[in-house]
Amino acid sequence: MFFSVRDLGLRSAQFDVSIEPGVIDFLDPKLRQAGPLKAKGTAALLSHSEDGIHLQGALDVTMEADCDRCLEPATFPVTAELNLYYKPASETDEDEEAELDEGEAEIAFYEGGGIELNDVLREQILLTLPFKRICKEDCLGICPECGQIRNQVECGCEQKIVDPRWSALKEI
Repeated sequence: MFFSVRDLGLRSAQFDVSIEPGVIDFLDPKLRQAGPLKAKGTAALLSHSEDGIHLQGALDVTMEADCDRCLEPATFPVTAELNLYYKPASETDEDEEAELDEGEAEIAFYEGGGIELNDVLREQILLTLPFKRICKEDCLGICPECGQIRNQVECGCEQKIVDPRWSALKEI
């Protein structure tokens, strides 16, 4: 769904969408959409004198990714409130350095005649997901000796300290 500045100048736009898995490319082959993405809200022009867009609403989706510790699939529910401001990229001068105030740090920029909802949703999901994606807090990961997933099998491998600088800690 594309929100055109021209159309938003006439009236604000409502959206209530359900996007099936595979429609949005999350640019990460290890990240998958596990269920429908539901998003609801409004898009409006900030004021008639400027071309800024205010997008307000909420999104809800379940994402799936490989656990960073054990490499098993894990689900991550994502729920986010949207309160976003966009200004045209043409208003910024790339050659000139400028100091941003606190309000401007929360403004994104768009090119062309408006913003694409799927791009906004992708961005918000990626920002909401945890940086370290683990299946559960007490995930034991993969044994570095035998390669077994420690959540499923107790392998019995002995943990060895490789770095001799740490050997003094064994005597404590």
